[in-house]
Amino acid sequence: MSWQIADTGLDSRFFLGTAAYPSPQVMLDAVRASGAQVVTVGLKRQAAAGAHGGRPFFSMLQELGCHLLPNTAGCGTAAEAVALAHMARELFGTSWIKLEVIGDEHTLQPDVFELVAAAETLARDGFQVFPYCTDDLIVCRRLLDAGCVALMPWAAPIGSGQGLINPSALRTLRERLPDTPLIVDAGIGSPMDATQAMELGFDAVLLNSAVSRALDPVRMAEAFKWAIQAGRLAWEAGIMAEQDMAVATTPVSGRPFVLD
Repeated sequence: MSWQIADTGLDSRFFLGTAAYPSPQVMLDAVRASGAQVVTVGLKRQAAAGAHGGRPFFSMLQELGCHLLPNTAGCGTAAEAVALAHMARELFGTSWIKLEVIGDEHTLQPDVFELVAAAETLARDGFQVFPYCTDDLIVCRRLLDAGCVALMPWAAPIGSGQGLINPSALRTLRERLPDTPLIVDAGIGSPMDATQAMELGFDAVLLNSAVSRALDPVRMAEAFKWAIQAGRLAWEAGIMAEQDMAVATTPVSGRPFVLD
């Protein structure tokens, strides 16, 4: 299962968010149960979280030993996102940035024009940019031209739990961008959705709400862990082609079997 992204080797293909858990301890337990080696964290969330029992939120994340992927959640312009990214690099000590520039408050759909502009600036500034984007092939190509190290197309609107609403578009991205790390991000609702994404050939899955809002986040994190592994193994094994009609599993020959 080992793979590499942004010059970093990973064993897990599960990226997990750290927001909106019932408690910091549940968040820590869920991340451990998930086996995730990359966790996302927002600078605004860290500032708002402050300390819990005298323990800063950032220090709790350090206990996990995971790679941190700060995000620019809450930004609506390229300028805002670039400024927040620089602050995140100073605070978290990483050049990785999950770039979010939201264009619509109802759907939380990315503003692709501002997104590309911000990606160009951040890439020049030495960031390794992971953009949260739509599943539009042309937009994705523009982001790669801007210097992004991976793409994170949505499955559905953030936090909606709708699953893969346009698997055809996601399949096209995989087929047309075979050498690009692709991570499905946003809209995943259940482990079944994560398996489907991995069966399409995606490299990883990033989610938050499907675990943090579960009745038992720790057990749900483990469920996603196995679902993602199963989907990847199925992709590597080669899934049988669908047929328009029944195909007999056991061929019929001209002679019956004779059992002694």
